[in-house]
Amino acid sequence: MRPVPWAGRLAALGVLAACAVPLVAGAAPIAQTSLAADAPAAAAGQSSEIYLVELNGSADTFRKEAKAVGLKYSERFAYKRLFKGVAVRIDAKDAGQLAGIASVSNAYPARVYTLGPEQTAAPELATAIKMTGADLAQAAGYTGAGVKVAVMDTGIDLDHQDLGGDGNQAAPHPFPNARVLAGTDLVGDDYDADSESATYQPVPHPDAVPDDCQGHGTHVAGIIGANGTPPAGARGVAPGVTFGAYRVFGCSGSVTDDVMIAAMEAALADGMDILNMSIGDAFNNWPGSPTAAASDALVDAGMVVVASIGNSGADGIYSAGAPGVGDKVIGVASYDNTHVQQIVFKVSPDNLGFPFGVAAGSPPAPTSGTMALARTGTTTTNGDGCENAPAPGSMTGKAVLIRRGSAVGGVTCTFYLKASNAQKAGAAAVILYNNVAGALSPTVAGTPPVTIPVIAITAADGAILNGRIAAGPTTITWGTERGTFPNSTGNLISSFSSYGTAATLELKPDIGAPGGLIRSTYPLESGGYATISGTSMASPHVAGAAALLKQARPSLAAADFRSVLQNSADPKPWSGSPALGFLDVVHRQGAGMLDIDDAIAATTSISPGKLSLGEGTGGSRTLTLSNRGSKAVTYDLTDVVAISTGAQTFGPLASDFWLPETTVTFSTPSVTVPAGGIATVGVTILADPKPPSDVDGFPDKGLYGGYLVFTDHADATSIYRVPYAGFKGDYQSIVAMPTGPIVAKRNAPFAKAQQTYVAAAANEVWTLASPDEVPNVLIHFDHQVRRLELQVVDAASGKPVHPVFSNYLEREWLARNATRPPAAGPFASDENVFAFPWDGTRMHDNGKGTADHRKVVPDGQYKIVARALKALGDPANPADWEVKTSTAITIDRP
Repeated sequence: MRPVPWAGRLAALGVLAACAVPLVAGAAPIAQTSLAADAPAAAAGQSSEIYLVELNGSADTFRKEAKAVGLKYSERFAYKRLFKGVAVRIDAKDAGQLAGIASVSNAYPARVYTLGPEQTAAPELATAIKMTGADLAQAAGYTGAGVKVAVMDTGIDLDHQDLGGDGNQAAPHPFPNARVLAGTDLVGDDYDADSESATYQPVPHPDAVPDDCQGHGTHVAGIIGANGTPPAGARGVAPGVTFGAYRVFGCSGSVTDDVMIAAMEAALADGMDILNMSIGDAFNNWPGSPTAAASDALVDAGMVVVASIGNSGADGIYSAGAPGVGDKVIGVASYDNTHVQQIVFKVSPDNLGFPFGVAAGSPPAPTSGTMALARTGTTTTNGDGCENAPAPGSMTGKAVLIRRGSAVGGVTCTFYLKASNAQKAGAAAVILYNNVAGALSPTVAGTPPVTIPVIAITAADGAILNGRIAAGPTTITWGTERGTFPNSTGNLISSFSSYGTAATLELKPDIGAPGGLIRSTYPLESGGYATISGTSMASPHVAGAAALLKQARPSLAAADFRSVLQNSADPKPWSGSPALGFLDVVHRQGAGMLDIDDAIAATTSISPGKLSLGEGTGGSRTLTLSNRGSKAVTYDLTDVVAISTGAQTFGPLASDFWLPETTVTFSTPSVTVPAGGIATVGVTILADPKPPSDVDGFPDKGLYGGYLVFTDHADATSIYRVPYAGFKGDYQSIVAMPTGPIVAKRNAPFAKAQQTYVAAAANEVWTLASPDEVPNVLIHFDHQVRRLELQVVDAASGKPVHPVFSNYLEREWLARNATRPPAAGPFASDENVFAFPWDGTRMHDNGKGTADHRKVVPDGQYKIVARALKALGDPANPADWEVKTSTAITIDRP
């Protein structure tokens, strides 16, 4: 059938996330690499001095060779099993010398992962447990007893009574306690790897105890296996597990992936069965990147690895992050909780109640008193509170209603900016309302802090308040009344949950679980319980489910857990317009909502558990059905198509969603699987065959997907599914580097504040007298890049001033930028460009095919040639490389 009736309607009916909040573990984009001879800039989200050094020999050989050439560095970690190499800390100016060491096969600038939990309303964890069937599994006797779950995070509150502690905050933290039996602190309280942070302190000073002074890890552990008694306490998915706490974050701040890999090796040495990583590096969705590859090695070693997929849903497709994109990792998407418990304020003239949540970073909401209500815009205002910021004094003593979102092409209007602008106008409180359906989980944390209460309500309630204010004077009365309310977006994919696929077109995420508005354990000194939203909260639901499954099937191989969980998952309706009845995007929800009780009860499994069709027009695959039961089972084979996304990477916009015409043909309409045996079935999936010029067809360069459905012929309620996804057309036709490199200077002396860059004027002279005068080559990536090679050439002749690219370290696994190409400067390196500095030197060819010494480039005019290998491109095919050249750089040293 043709997609005409719906393809045109989806744009009108869609309800989309405008600016999903980075609720958890979503690292900022990172400056990926540098010129062949140099280290990357200390751009936001990156440490320029830490490298993962991949070796083709032993660590001892590297140490001897490094000493021979006088390389100055400090060794942070020497890995044993998951990464062949070492992690080093090295001055940025010396990092290029790594290329001249024979035992070095590659070096990866350390990536930074940052936590940002959000607290809001207080729904029960119990409602989320019911969404996955974990309550039914517990009722059947499965608790995860005997299973060891590693939590790589901020540590675990060892005093918390729901996690094995005695509830006594005053006593020294016991380690191990009754349930946290293993683990280690790798960093210490004051560790913060983000060079942009005011608390930057990148040198680990581990404590003796992996306790939690931040909260995130305690919350995650509670979802996995808290054993408290509701409603006062929390009860997690697998309340019988024991824990390993692997602390990789300080009390605030970030971590680099070298520390994460060290924590993985510690968990492996401790014999953990399952690892949960509620951590992700947005837009770095390469399975070959170090943390993803190390995670795959963990699965090979027998550990089930579960990771959050990321919180960049507002930033479009290909936004999922490592390590969740690992080929063998279970990458987890987030669905919203079904219920929310909130305080209620009341509004004149009829005292109508409105439930609300308090923004993270905000003072508490008042519990009494009345204020006049005011608004800054309407229900259609974009950039409300920024583009139309209220004048000083205009909102004195009022509670100000402000709509979520930014204006297209305008300033990024964060919740912090909206609240700060209202505060400057004299507001006594701020009421933020959503611009999409569902609850809102904002943060107003920032410097200087917001000192007035900031609360959040739904789009529907915001529209009601907007109408009342427009009709005449309106007042708000604060109180303490609470109520439990159904969440209008419950059981739908969370607005913040990231889209796949991986850069390799592997289907990601793999599965989903509740992550929006989850109440769980929190450090006792911070109240004992809190509500946080994010894929960080979805991942531990799956980790806990894996523990239940391991208890039920202790001999199940680690690599098979994902398929078993996917087979029984339940895909949910499209969050853009659930009433249409179409299933949500496969490369956003994966196999669907976790259904652990069905997974435990299942006697049939289908492998592979997902199909990644790659680029082109589709393809054929073979599926194997295994029957552990005592009776033969016959399955009827059908399929259902899901909403798909078009060629637009950023956004996404309503017009980017389609119901494609996908043809699925099975080799047989039904298949019988003998008792204790296996059967195979072939399937051919073809993407919409319409040409790109056909406006009724699914657009070229779009990602499509759906589900293969296996229904028990004798029991129509017994259903298994296999999700599939593919890219229609030529994947290498995506332009990865749409604009040429921009030569720029830093806008201000280097500091821990965000760095910005200003494009150089024509014929501008660079003296290289200070770090701020070092030329920075700014490059924007619309899409992930497999390899980036940068070369300095003479401006007049185009002749390279150093040997061919292959003589230098090849910079690999590059992320895309979060936003569209820059229109004008100054440019922020963590938004839409990556910064690559050049200090006016080059590496010297020693005549043996490698580079060994740094040489100063003579004064003169130069250009930078950037070569980017497209995702899945053939390095031997020139057509798969994009080549762009910068403007001239004039060096005239003093």
